[in-house]
Parts: sequence; structure tokens; C-alpha cells
Amino acid sequence: MNLIHMEEICKTYEVHPPIDVLKGVNLDVAAGERVAIVGHSGAGKSTLLNVIGLLDTPSGGSYELAGEATAAMRARGRDRMRASLIGFAFQDFHVLGHRTVRENLELKLAISSMPLTQRSEAVNSVLDAVGLNHRAEALTRLLSGGEKQRVAIARAIIGSPQVLLADEPTGNLDEANARGVLDLFDAQAERGVAVVVITHDERIAHWADRELHLVDGVIRP
Repeated sequence: MNLIHMEEICKTYEVHPPIDVLKGVNLDVAAGERVAIVGHSGAGKSTLLNVIGLLDTPSGGSYELAGEATAAMRARGRDRMRASLIGFAFQDFHVLGHRTVRENLELKLAISSMPLTQRSEAVNSVLDAVGLNHRAEALTRLLSGGEKQRVAIARAIIGSPQVLLADEPTGNLDEANARGVLDLFDAQAERGVAVVVITHDERIAHWADRELHLVDGVIRP
């Protein structure tokens, strides 16, 4: 089953003059598939990831997520779908520095409407998976870059999303920790999650089931 199905997706930023970033992207990603998207800086990779993740809307084309057309969705429906189906790991972490690691993860679960009685177990499980149980009560602003990256990944995978989106997830990690991240992504793919990663890291490009190139606003093998 294709969890992501895009046909001729375009994105134009209406500035002066207009900037055409995506110019007819066709993309299918199946459940359990690992896809790496590469391209030069400014190629539109982050824009594409934001469109996939319902953080941005395309200017044209059609996009189905988990079999549901997204074009006519109201903002509230998009928000609800994003919270329930998608996990994000951002390049700049986007963690709340004044909150603890545990609180960052609990907030994600609150947004996704997980019952309060299930949250503690879910947080402990994912912290164990990323090796951060010992930092659960630490303020995230006091963490190292690598630890913040692992918090971002923990937040992305908590709550059992169907689609996992990651922007340069190994950019701040050494070889051992990068391998650990890929192992986490493998575990997600094995349970049927579609994993889409934007990267300049050859380790991820070689690890993925498919390496795709975003060139001149379109996807090429």
C-alpha cells in the first residue's frame, strides 16, 4: 500500500518575481519503505518534506496520504491528520529548551490525543530505544547537539506514526550514534512505517531502499 501518493505536485512562492520550487513532483512511498531524497542546497527538499508532512500546501497537483486526498482539507483536518499519522525529526531539532526531555515527548502525545494513562509507558519505551532514559528529567537546552538530535527522533517515532519524515537526521551524530538512528528507522520500517529522509549523508543514501534526486523541481532516480 502506498502511504504517500503524489502526482505533479507544484509549489510556487508568490514573491516578485514568483519562485517555482517544485515543478511536477511524482512520488509514491509504500508502507515499510525507506526512501532517501538528495539534492543540492536550495533544490526544494525541505519544501517537499513540508508538503508531504502537511505543513505546507502545494500550488498544484494531487496528494493522497494514507489513501485520503488532502487538497480540499480544511486546516483543522490537516492538523488532525498530521498529528495522528506523521512523525517529524527536524534538522534544527525544534525541541523546547525550557522543558525537560520527558515533557517534550509528553507534549507530542498530548497533541496526538493519546490517553493520559498510556503516556508514561510510551515515553519510557521510546527513551529506552534512543538511549536517553538517564536524561529524561534534564532540560533540553542543557543537552549536547547529539542528544537533542535523539530527542527529536524520539519525538518523531513516539505515538506510532504511519509516516516518518526526517531532515538530515544524522547531521550532528558520530558514526556509532548515526548507526543507532538508522537502526531505529529500520525498526519503524519493519512495522510498516514509510520512512522519508532528506540527507547529504552517503550512509543514509546507501542504507535506503531507494535514493531519489530532486533536480530542477522534479524527482529523478
